[in-house]
Amino acid sequence: MRKLVVFLHSSLDGFVEGSQGAMDIDWIAYNNELENFADEVLQTADTIVWGRKTYEMMYDYWSTVLSDKHASEHELKHAKWIENVEKVIFSKALNSVDWHNSRLVKKNVKDEIIRMKQQEGKDIVVLGSPRFAHYLMQLDIVDEYKITISPTLIGKGLPLFQNIHERVELKLLDSKTFKSGALGLIYQKIKKKR
Repeated sequence: MRKLVVFLHSSLDGFVEGSQGAMDIDWIAYNNELENFADEVLQTADTIVWGRKTYEMMYDYWSTVLSDKHASEHELKHAKWIENVEKVIFSKALNSVDWHNSRLVKKNVKDEIIRMKQQEGKDIVVLGSPRFAHYLMQLDIVDEYKITISPTLIGKGLPLFQNIHERVELKLLDSKTFKSGALGLIYQKIKKKR
């Protein structure tokens, strides 16, 4: 069975974006080490799931990188991967999605994710899209959390976790400490005993 993985970057005080909104993320200690960690995370996945806003932001940026003469080698590699990976966008507002290998799901989010998890393949990853990740957490269908923690306090913004109404037990599968002081953490949700 495939796993649903949430992959997000967080500040030490637990925010995934600053108070200025979705692109208020310049505090992330992003360097070669975090690039490599992100690459390791994405090598385990063959499907991305997003909400509408993240899809639109990602499409606007990454679909242009392959033709950008100034893009770095890492950006080009990631742009090629993201161009070809399956992208499933969950949105009631959109009527179509145009990016290569993308499809739109307008309803029954939980049922669709469960159906996808039962198919053959690699992990399904929520890449960014923190608000959609919060929704999936509330549906109690997330299997793993792959989180980077940057050594920065930003004081306010969008929390890494919100509206968690029941206790969720996690098992640490792996942790990495980077020279920048950032951490890479991988947690697996412990299944509830019935």
